[in-house]
Amino acid sequence: MFSLSFDFSRVKICFFAAGGKISEKFAEKAAKNCLVIDNSSHFRMDPDVPLIVPQVNSEDLKTIKKNIVANPNCSTAQLVIALKPLHDLFSIKRIVVSTYQSVSGGGKAPMDELIEQTKLVLDGKKVKSKNFTKQIAFNAIPQIDIFSDDGYTKEELKMTNETKKILDDKIDLTATCVRLPISVSHSESVNIQFEKSFSIEKVKEALDNFEGCKVIDEREDGHYSTPVEAEGKDETFISRIREDKTIK
Repeated sequence: MFSLSFDFSRVKICFFAAGGKISEKFAEKAAKNCLVIDNSSHFRMDPDVPLIVPQVNSEDLKTIKKNIVANPNCSTAQLVIALKPLHDLFSIKRIVVSTYQSVSGGGKAPMDELIEQTKLVLDGKKVKSKNFTKQIAFNAIPQIDIFSDDGYTKEELKMTNETKKILDDKIDLTATCVRLPISVSHSESVNIQFEKSFSIEKVKEALDNFEGCKVIDEREDGHYSTPVEAEGKDETFISRIREDKTIK
């Protein structure tokens, strides 16, 4: 339990992973005496706080003003790791991303509820949702977090704003985020439009050589990654790489 009486000068680094309200209340106090690494969304868009994915923009650590470092939303983190080598080579113009997110993104309670709901459905019993807006078992929910006035959810806006801050503010990005009845591992479908000419071979090579990326794309039955293979791994698994024939 955090307490204002704790002497933060006793530690060099303090990790905050207890939600935005806790970070809002204690992080800046802690940062007066130690480096704070915050996992919540509270400081992510603060212009004086670097939003860091080490493989992507570690150079931003040179401009720490509040002694606080933020890390991005889970779906943003895996996305920018794949985008970074491609943006460096081909200059990304526009991105359309749809996510297929596991219930683990909501924490232990939603994970437990998925198991509970699955059992109830299989037993032919009535399901009552506690941590989801709809039944999650055997379903897909096109809402993660609350809606904004423009129709996007907070999760979708996080992906847009955080990607631009981490990678390049000039990139246009639109996102749709969906929760699926999967225990762990988020997946994404990413459509990218480049400014420069490219080849699929060079795209694969760039991804395969970038730290944090693992390309599995043999174009044969079963030779692609799924959430099951990604479980417990640190890499961003990438498959189904192909050219969009609708863009001339």
